[in-house]
Amino acid sequence: MIAPTRLLPAFLALSAIAGCSNEGDKNPGPGKEVAKSAASASVPIGKGFGFYVLSLSWSPTWCQTNDPRGKSEQCERGSGNGLIVHGLWPQNENGYPQYCPTRQPDRVPEALGRQYLDIVPSMGLIGHQWRKHGTCSGLPQGDYFAVTRAARERLAIPADINAAGAARNLSVASIETAFAAKNPGMTREMIAVTCEGRLIEEIRICFDKELRFRACPEIDRRACRRDAVLLPAAP
Repeated sequence: MIAPTRLLPAFLALSAIAGCSNEGDKNPGPGKEVAKSAASASVPIGKGFGFYVLSLSWSPTWCQTNDPRGKSEQCERGSGNGLIVHGLWPQNENGYPQYCPTRQPDRVPEALGRQYLDIVPSMGLIGHQWRKHGTCSGLPQGDYFAVTRAARERLAIPADINAAGAARNLSVASIETAFAAKNPGMTREMIAVTCEGRLIEEIRICFDKELRFRACPEIDRRACRRDAVLLPAAP
């Protein structure tokens, strides 16, 4: 997580924008009043795990590997997606629970799922995240997705990082430093950048159950060990 900074120009550029306005922080689209009101209320407290990991996927990397023809809404040409919510994952200090038994239904109703397409742009992904991770949150479906939105809205994304118009090489250290500067209370021990070879894969942020930033050594150990990563452009 704390890798040497070798790309000084990228670091300086990101440091300069880290303290500026939120213009690069992609706001969820309009028409989501129900889900947003849930996010702004007191956060439902999960149980049966230690803390959360909010996983943000760099959409162009996923699309390049999984949908190069842009057949899905997430990857279609002109979508402009940069960082999207992959999921909110209940986590323990060592390992994480998955596919937990629950009395909640496996299927996420379309009426619920569509409230979150602005941050998770796929009903298939929404359903998968609920079955694999949400069932281990100790929360009903509606509360789990409300907490997912609240975690995303708790986080400010530096403008230069979320811009997907052109491919860029950035140092891992500069990405972590820019996020920490943009988010009061966050340090680089609370964020991890993962990669697929030289391509950035995800940015993972650790929260406690009340959505306060917290350190997460195990997530750090699974982070990318490259000095720099490539952020491919959106289709």
